[in-house]
Amino acid sequence: MALLNLEVLTKEAFSPFGNVIEVAGSDWFPINNGSTRRYHKLGLVDICGDDGLPAISMARGVAFDFPLNINMLERHPLGSQSFIPCNGVSFIVVVAPSLPDGMPDERALRAFHAKSNQGVNYFRNCWHHPLISLQREGDFIVVDRVGSGNNCDEVMLSQQYRIEASL
Repeated sequence: MALLNLEVLTKEAFSPFGNVIEVAGSDWFPINNGSTRRYHKLGLVDICGDDGLPAISMARGVAFDFPLNINMLERHPLGSQSFIPCNGVSFIVVVAPSLPDGMPDERALRAFHAKSNQGVNYFRNCWHHPLISLQREGDFIVVDRVGSGNNCDEVMLSQQYRIEASL
């Protein structure tokens, strides 16, 4: 079993895989007669396919704790996918770039700790692990594509990876 080091989730570190959705360090402008700050376009919804539509859903993730074992990844070829926590839960984000044949590059597998005030927007075709809420059940707003067509590819990894501790 290979050890997977946990990294701090930052916009720069996550940029090959998608967007970090957070207020900290983001540009804003005033709206509503100055009573509200709008942090604009923190991630873009990317959809394709003839009948694909962007949708807003909710997901409730079961609680996980360390150590975490990672043995599969998924990707969405027809649209981006965002997870934004609603109830103050942090979560783990595991991602990998694609090899030339489209499969995940396990040598470049990365794990990030997303704080409770951060969301993520995975780019279309980004290999990632399903939702991992930390230490308690998590409620998340999900923004992704709905419509016909296969929009979820899953692959088992060649070995199991372990994340042993939080930051």
